[in-house]
Amino acid sequence: MFLQFSPNMLKTYELCPRKFYYKYVKKISMPVNDDIFEFGKNIHALASYYLRKENITEMELALTPKEKAVWEYLKGLKYLGYEVINTEYNLAVKIGEYFFGGRLDALVKDNGRYYILDYKTGSAPKNAKYDFQTIIYLLAVKHFFKTDEVTFVYLDLKNKDELKIELTLELEETYRKRLLETAEKICSEEIPPKKQNCNCEYSLICY
Repeated sequence: MFLQFSPNMLKTYELCPRKFYYKYVKKISMPVNDDIFEFGKNIHALASYYLRKENITEMELALTPKEKAVWEYLKGLKYLGYEVINTEYNLAVKIGEYFFGGRLDALVKDNGRYYILDYKTGSAPKNAKYDFQTIIYLLAVKHFFKTDEVTFVYLDLKNKDELKIELTLELEETYRKRLLETAEKICSEEIPPKKQNCNCEYSLICY
């Protein structure tokens, strides 16, 4: 029985319970291409060091033209000038008997409001308002800092855009209910049925 869940765990289950079973129950790891994530990792690391006021001069000189363009855009956003609470921040919230948590790219504060920053070098979720990452992070910050003034900000670095989601009492109730229902469903399902027409990385062993 699972008692702790991350956004990726819940997203995986929602996408395909069978994939969740192989990845998190059977703990079968499949090879991935690290090069795909290298660009995003570099930008995340640079932003983290910058917010911590560390010397990033040599890192900036080593940037590729593409990385430099993205970094200059990100560095110029108002959010990076706000009060820094923490970066690469692990935070969790308990709902019922389950814990839900993950790692925030950055948490900053301005005029009493907390802003959860999430850097996207790809694209923001299609339904970001109800994405598990949005849900968990907003509830975790509200609970830990005991505040109703919380906003999630997806920073779309590819399209130079941003998407803001403010936590409301109505959303909070919806979020808590969804997390609890999903966790209980996961824990009650032993071996989920195979999803039809599946072509993920586990398709060769899925039967």
